[in-house]
Amino acid sequence: MNPFLGVFFHWLGGLASGSFYVPYRGVKKWSWETYWLVGGCFSWIICPWFLAGVMTNDLLGVLKQQSWGTLWWTYFFGAMWGFGGLTFGLTMRYLGMSLGMGVALGYCAAFGTLVPPVLKTFLPDIPVAESIGQIAATTPGRVTLLGVLVCLVGIAVAAYAGLTKEREMPEAEKKKAIAEFNFTKGILVATFSGIMSACFSFALTAGNPIGDASAAAGTATLWTGLPKLVVVLLGGFTTNFVWCALLNLRNRSGYQYFASHVRPEHAGLKASGGEHAPGTDAAPVPPADLKVPLLANYLFSALAGTTWYFQFFFYTMGETQMGRYGFASWTLHMASIIIFSTMWGWILHEWKGSSKKAHGLIAAGIFTLILSTVIIGFGTWLKGQGGGH
Repeated sequence: MNPFLGVFFHWLGGLASGSFYVPYRGVKKWSWETYWLVGGCFSWIICPWFLAGVMTNDLLGVLKQQSWGTLWWTYFFGAMWGFGGLTFGLTMRYLGMSLGMGVALGYCAAFGTLVPPVLKTFLPDIPVAESIGQIAATTPGRVTLLGVLVCLVGIAVAAYAGLTKEREMPEAEKKKAIAEFNFTKGILVATFSGIMSACFSFALTAGNPIGDASAAAGTATLWTGLPKLVVVLLGGFTTNFVWCALLNLRNRSGYQYFASHVRPEHAGLKASGGEHAPGTDAAPVPPADLKVPLLANYLFSALAGTTWYFQFFFYTMGETQMGRYGFASWTLHMASIIIFSTMWGWILHEWKGSSKKAHGLIAAGIFTLILSTVIIGFGTWLKGQGGGH
């Protein structure tokens, strides 16, 4: 166990997750459901199977020896997470990267980190290392829980900074950076997304026997989490595929996967906004404006999807280094995502025009989140030094 290495891996995962939506901004004349599903094929199917097959021993054999209960619950919670994942993309559209991730991941961090050890108190047989009472009974445990609390405070400050920005900035200024900015709709979507996304933490816990079997097959400890990602993300793919296919039918956008030109009503589509415009009464669109950069769209979507997958590639690596305090991995992951997504929000000028108060709040929120990762890392280090007595 090396908790500081674990924190480093979680930060790499946060960088990947906080950055994955950036390539989507290069997609043109595709509906949200089209580029989301193309990217998702890389996130949920291609990358998990390829990397697990290359980096672990006997992937298919490990999966075949699992009980149906293990496979079902891992898949089921993955599918439930899928509802959060697909609405996560909508959160980015309505709130932008910095505020959208801050609010959604606040719920995700709280539910995904604290619910498993709380459930352990009432369901002792679930595959969680310690109950919340056992964690709180030791000095390292209390330090780690303090880090979780500090993380949640940082998330709240970051969300408040976003609310301050929303109240201060003129509507036209907000639309420049986020074409479909809608605070009320975005908050509702982010709330649902964050709560459902916490199911990913439950799915990883349910999939622990898969990781154990992979270790028994001779896989190095660092890679034992990859096989369970195959099952978890298959569940996520199911939910997202069904929803995107339904949207393709409703919006008549299914042709976009192979078309070199779009219909006039889709001419204004781009990943940063402009969904299904201009409409039937708009002026005629020149043929040149209907041409789709098909290869570029696939490349940008593939890059986004692959980047997204690497958040959990590094997450599982970090989790193997956290020992009995692996429950804190989720909080570290959420905090690091918010840090890097806020960085991208600044780079993409999402905070341009907001007051010094808003800038000060978001800076304070990010500092608090960084502090939380240091505290959690220290708590796990204490545990590794035998400080639990």
